[in-house]
Amino acid sequence: MADIKYYDVILKPVLTEKSMNSMAEKKYTFLVHPEANKSQIKEAVEKMFDGVKVEKVNTLNADGKTRRRGAVEGKTAKTKKAVVKLTAESADIEVFQGL
Repeated sequence: MADIKYYDVILKPVLTEKSMNSMAEKKYTFLVHPEANKSQIKEAVEKMFDGVKVEKVNTLNADGKTRRRGAVEGKTAKTKKAVVKLTAESADIEVFQGL
């Protein structure tokens, strides 16, 4: 496995209706590096956002979808999502404020 630094772990936030509703429960969803494990994701979130303490991390691997363009068939890229639950006394993540 490649040596992944904490700033390479989180790729971007997931902004869907379901993920926005779960923010009331202090759950935030991110697209993460496919080789990152739960402890690396926890460390990255705590280092990147001030005053944030992670309680739990759930991950989900999604295979690429099959796509056709004429007779040629291929697959889109695999993705990995992480749902990060913060502790009750933790600060909110500012990236999602004002959305």
